[in-house]
Amino acid sequence: MVIAAILAGGYGKRLRPITETIPKPLIEVAGKPILEHQIEWLRNHGVTNIVLLVGYQKEKIIEEIGSGNRLGIRATYVIEEEPRGTAGAIKNAEHILKSEELFLVLNGDIITNLDPEPLMNKVREKDTYAALAAVPLRSPYGILDIEGDLIRKFIEKPYIPDYWINGGVYVMTPKVFDYIPEKGDVERHGFPELAQEGKLSTVKYQGIFWKSIDTHKDIEEATKELSKLK
Repeated sequence: MVIAAILAGGYGKRLRPITETIPKPLIEVAGKPILEHQIEWLRNHGVTNIVLLVGYQKEKIIEEIGSGNRLGIRATYVIEEEPRGTAGAIKNAEHILKSEELFLVLNGDIITNLDPEPLMNKVREKDTYAALAAVPLRSPYGILDIEGDLIRKFIEKPYIPDYWINGGVYVMTPKVFDYIPEKGDVERHGFPELAQEGKLSTVKYQGIFWKSIDTHKDIEEATKELSKLK
């Protein structure tokens, strides 16, 4: 059985003042908390054993999710008493995650419908220690299509060909614990070392929904985009 860990302990500073009273994973997008979107996505892919890596306003997350029974999952909590960064939070859950052949890790501000199975297969096939989801880079601005000195059309926030970003969805094996520290972010301390040794692979995802909720505008945009998917 695959286990998933959700990084749900951040402060969400760019979403203040909302996050002064509500932890970021409980911010509502399209009528339900980000965390509930994530749990439903995992459950739809057969993942029902979920570890919540909590810190800031942890009591509210624990109260909301509880045992997980209401959402059809089994929820376990690993608490960090002080901020450790993404690497430190994963390391803090080593005692649970290392018992699995591989495990999923998800940033707590991501809403997506990508299929995690190709990531798991990539780790198995390539004998790498971890694989991350790569998603196309989307321009934060509208683009002008210009011919000479005339504007032909406006292109609203297009995807930029051949540029990919970290999608915040990972599949890892217990071997990653030899690379990640007690404190720090895995993108800066862990992944670079794995990449240098050829132990970090990726799957490029296209034609899927993916949104990181970092700002107030992201909440509005994600709500609109999700309503179109229904």
